Amino acid sequence: MDLANTLKRRIEELSSIGNDPTGGMTRLLYTDSWKAAQNWVVEELQSFGMETAFDEVGNLFGRKEGSESKKTILSGSHIDTVVNGGTLDGQFGVIAAMTAMEYLIDTYGQPKKALEVISMAEEEGSRFPTVFWGSKNFVGEAINKDVEGIVDSNGAEFVSEMRRQGFDFKEKQTRREDIDAFVEIHIEQGNVLENEGLQIGVVNNIAGQRRYTVVLKGQANHAGTTPMGYRHDAVYGFAKICHESIEKAKAVGDPLVLTFGKVEPKPNTVNVVPGEVLFTIDCRHTDADELVRFTTDLEKRIEEISQELGLTAEVDLWMDEAPVPMNDQIVSTIEAQAKKGDYSYKMMHSGAGHDSQVIAPHYPTAMIFVPSINGISHNPAEETKFEDLVEGVKILADTLYELAY
Repeated sequence: MDLANTLKRRIEELSSIGNDPTGGMTRLLYTDSWKAAQNWVVEELQSFGMETAFDEVGNLFGRKEGSESKKTILSGSHIDTVVNGGTLDGQFGVIAAMTAMEYLIDTYGQPKKALEVISMAEEEGSRFPTVFWGSKNFVGEAINKDVEGIVDSNGAEFVSEMRRQGFDFKEKQTRREDIDAFVEIHIEQGNVLENEGLQIGVVNNIAGQRRYTVVLKGQANHAGTTPMGYRHDAVYGFAKICHESIEKAKAVGDPLVLTFGKVEPKPNTVNVVPGEVLFTIDCRHTDADELVRFTTDLEKRIEEISQELGLTAEVDLWMDEAPVPMNDQIVSTIEAQAKKGDYSYKMMHSGAGHDSQVIAPHYPTAMIFVPSINGISHNPAEETKFEDLVEGVKILADTLYELAY
């Protein structure tokens, strides 16, 4: 088997399914392009002897039985994309898993433990207001009523579209007992590896996230006739909160990150003192206690600054996800293969969310990163040097060999 040429062909072929006229990729859950992509994966898996099957919601599995054990070593990722995204996020993990396993079977024959590829139905939340539908169903945590009645931007119903593609809800949320390990390979979606000239990131933690929507309310008034000392300026309040908080985040340093990503002042016109501003906060850290401490202090300062300026603050903490550590034993296995293969690597955390964070609480899980050029992702310009993709598949194969053979 020519690993590099097989990898190249698969990336090119799968990237042609759902390619966007603007140059990116749009392959959304339960669309025809999504189904065509899953069917393409079926054909590729069957081409080297994998037995394939879909579960009820559309997660796809390709399996090679083990010679000595029914325990399973699992690898893969999600097949859906964001709107006008790139050609690597998600699908590289699926292609890499099948390519690594084909190489292992071709080189070493039947594994002792079963090797299995998973191509998960959905992770991104790009079409419907739900995320991790694939992995949540896989681990038995999906809540059907959460998606009943939800629609996409065109009014198409989630349940109707799922059934149109031949899938349906699971009758009962169950969890498999045969999974010994899950390894997900992914592009970094950041620029750490590229900036440090490294080939591989060995992921030991997925950062926790706290997200807020905050509304500051003051008093809208005439910009020309309201003296500065009499104003209750909501944008000024936001500015003080934003500046002070970011300076504190810089002082704390890595791995804490803080983002004020959305700002909507009202009435948002040139000659009126803003009477209201809505803004969002996204804070992430790999340490749960530090994440809570920093954001609790931030909440307190929002209230204090609001009182100082004669404002009121409505603070809605609508996401509170704890950090998810990866399995120490699998992390050590990946690192050992990095040393053995003389790969340049570093231990690192993931600031982005992945299916692995849903799977890790139930099965031993770890992740491998390959570099992203300029750190760009969720964008048609998303790219990784092909030689880095090849090295990623090789270390994935080395790791799966240690786990399954």
